[in-house]
Amino acid sequence: MHRRRRTALLLTAAIAAAAPLLTACGSQAHPGAAALVGGQRITVAQLENRVNEVRAAQRAAVPDDTQYQQVIAATGGLTRDTLHNMVLDRVLHRAAQDAGVTVTRKEVQQMRAGLEQQAGGAQGLQTAWLQKYGIAPERLDDNLRLQIEAQKLAAKLGTDTSQPAFWKALSKASGELHVDLNPRYGAWDVQKSSRVDARTPWVREVTAAAVQQPA
Repeated sequence: MHRRRRTALLLTAAIAAAAPLLTACGSQAHPGAAALVGGQRITVAQLENRVNEVRAAQRAAVPDDTQYQQVIAATGGLTRDTLHNMVLDRVLHRAAQDAGVTVTRKEVQQMRAGLEQQAGGAQGLQTAWLQKYGIAPERLDDNLRLQIEAQKLAAKLGTDTSQPAFWKALSKASGELHVDLNPRYGAWDVQKSSRVDARTPWVREVTAAAVQQPA
């Protein structure tokens, strides 16, 4: 159990590092959409709402204006990171479905209880997830479900989340869903295994953070 909990603490970082294996062409125009996944839109409004949730949590945790500005500066890529997580959630869920993997609410609650114990309470866990992974408190359970799903999928494949077999399953799911990223948020480059900026210099990214700057 302790090994599983330690793995949970590391999994989100591992996903963030390896996620460029997911593919998206970003070549089509989809007004109002930040991404298309399986023909369903992740709208710019939905993305901005998620970013605003994180910014509000950061603001509550850091009431000092100067320190808050430092937090914003340190998380300048929050919009793209948030979109990445939103897309990854759907891709991972598809890969899990393909493998017959499901996650129960009880499993999420058990993982959360264990992590809260390690973090010194619910507030400690929320703060840790906010600082380390940019996850707002209201999205914590969703993120834990994502991690359990990833662990169970890896186990079903006879591997772990750091191995090529796991990421091959996610790449397959990504292809099935025809992930298409709005170029203003970049694109996925499979060969380089890294996020690259789309070659559209006339597109200016306006993040929710910029709009929500305190006066």
